Amino acid sequence: MFCYDFQNKTQKGYVIKPFTQTRLIIIVSLFFVVVDNYTFFKNVLKVYPFAENAGFVLSLAVVLFAVTVLFFTLFSSRWTTKPLLIIALLVSSLTNYFMNTYHVIIDDSMIRNAIQTNFSESSDLLTFKLVLYFVFLGLLPAYWVYRTNVVYRSWKSELWVKTKTILLTLIIITASLFTYSKYYTSFFREHKPLRFSINPLYWIFSSGKYVYLTYNSGPLVLKPIGTDATIPEHKGPHKLVIMVVGEAARADHFSLNGYPKETNPKLKEENIIDLSNTYSCGTATAESVPCMFSVYPRSEYTYKKGIRTENVLDVLKHTGKVAMLWRDNNSDSKGVALRIPYENYKTPAHNTVCTEGECRDVGMLVGLDTFIAQHPDKDILIILHQMGNHGPAYYKRYPKAYEKFKPACKTNQLESCSREAITNAYDNALRYTDTFLAKTIDFLKKYDKKYQTAMLYMSDHGESLGENGIYLHGLPYFMAPDAQRHIGALFWFGPSLEKNASVQSLKKHKDAHYSQDNLFHTLLGLFNVQTKVYDKKLDMLAQ
Repeated sequence: MFCYDFQNKTQKGYVIKPFTQTRLIIIVSLFFVVVDNYTFFKNVLKVYPFAENAGFVLSLAVVLFAVTVLFFTLFSSRWTTKPLLIIALLVSSLTNYFMNTYHVIIDDSMIRNAIQTNFSESSDLLTFKLVLYFVFLGLLPAYWVYRTNVVYRSWKSELWVKTKTILLTLIIITASLFTYSKYYTSFFREHKPLRFSINPLYWIFSSGKYVYLTYNSGPLVLKPIGTDATIPEHKGPHKLVIMVVGEAARADHFSLNGYPKETNPKLKEENIIDLSNTYSCGTATAESVPCMFSVYPRSEYTYKKGIRTENVLDVLKHTGKVAMLWRDNNSDSKGVALRIPYENYKTPAHNTVCTEGECRDVGMLVGLDTFIAQHPDKDILIILHQMGNHGPAYYKRYPKAYEKFKPACKTNQLESCSREAITNAYDNALRYTDTFLAKTIDFLKKYDKKYQTAMLYMSDHGESLGENGIYLHGLPYFMAPDAQRHIGALFWFGPSLEKNASVQSLKKHKDAHYSQDNLFHTLLGLFNVQTKVYDKKLDMLAQ
């Protein structure tokens, strides 16, 4: 029977090297480089073909290995080495799956989006392939690390070994950078996105950035804005406005914008002002939703600013003349509706229209008459945050009766479907949004004689459907394709507002470039709010 004596380090006269934490780190780091960085090296080879750049590509692998060893060595100790490696293996197996399958980037925005996603949405991402990744590339290696009997030396010996390891890795990194300096210069300066798929180092860096941006902010003190906001007294009916916050609706799949498949059959029958050239503030819900309601333009917006500053709903609240309600059939308002009435319509407890295991967006219209009746002497703004085209399970986003485009992908494993089937399922979901928006307009039409009615629809971001192997959304804005940034947006006005000169002007400028930066000021302008934070130049109705 095999017997290992760690103290004597011998077996049948042979000297056996102890399994030290340095050796463990080296083995696991090699595993990361060889197994968990397929996407990274695939992207590298697109820029640096192996036949012409073999030396550099191999040196890149060596540098990645050395940097990984260096990182885990810096944080190694008898109390931290195993936990760090186990956590890294488990999480890296998941990031490996999502990068390989959907070609997403695991940055701080994606981490925030994942943390703020509810179980119902995240369950759409659960596939058998994901389980295989987690078991074979995460659980089993992590279990091996857990069971490995590591010999720890005295703290002086460990410090000396750690110092030698750090120096050796630094020498290897420096020598490689010097030998292929011309290549590394272009790698770091001209091809920065390549680094975003390094596993596990980039998601670890992004996690630290997320924690810093989210929690390392000191006491949260909300900065009030627009406290001077007023709405002048006026004769005539109050305003009743419904804003629909869409989900993952890309502009180029709207038949209103010239898409050949009829995805907007009902809206085309309405007097719609289609804003065909509108762009999002971000590429993920957790970023774009708070940004679109924020006073800050995309160029200035940060998560810290967003959570520390009141938004347009607060400014409207300061007037004391606007009753507001947020109904949500998505994850939540991402902090936007914290200070106004909020209702969760993701469950049958509130949503009375739940079919085929999914609570439908049209259910958010049920019961709105009661809210309107409760505020007869105020303007009213109702925000409906829809499930829309939330992927990857597009087939769940619409009742079977709306499956016009076939064949439609009937799985959340998009890689197993053809591009045509994925697109068909997505377009079917968009066609259901068309029905939801048409029903919202029909609801408002009931109040045309009593209120000045309007509907504004604006999606939070777009969606990639497999173009260039990219799926879903959430890529960093500067490298995201147009499909993730160019969003569906439109207005509908009831007869009393439709006659206004500002609305007629918007019709003439409907194809101008707009973005979610315009929303804050457009909502203020729509309700005739007077305040110093209002910028007429950004109001779409004041162009």
